[in-house]
Amino acid sequence: MSETLENEAIAQALQIIDRHLSTLNNRELVSTSEVSDLLLDMRSVLAAAELEIELERTTASAAN
Repeated sequence: MSETLENEAIAQALQIIDRHLSTLNNRELVSTSEVSDLLLDMRSVLAAAELEIELERTTASAAN
């Protein structure tokens, strides 16, 4: 199950990157706030997945 969560988190992060890249692709300048927003969005997705995976592992360990 944790592998599925990891794959979903990676897929979501890639979607965020692709969405932002398509809007920024034709621009010469990008503000630091736009880059920060992109990185925070990706971090949020990956951190949430990490917490779910850790919770799943803890629950599985407690059950054994």
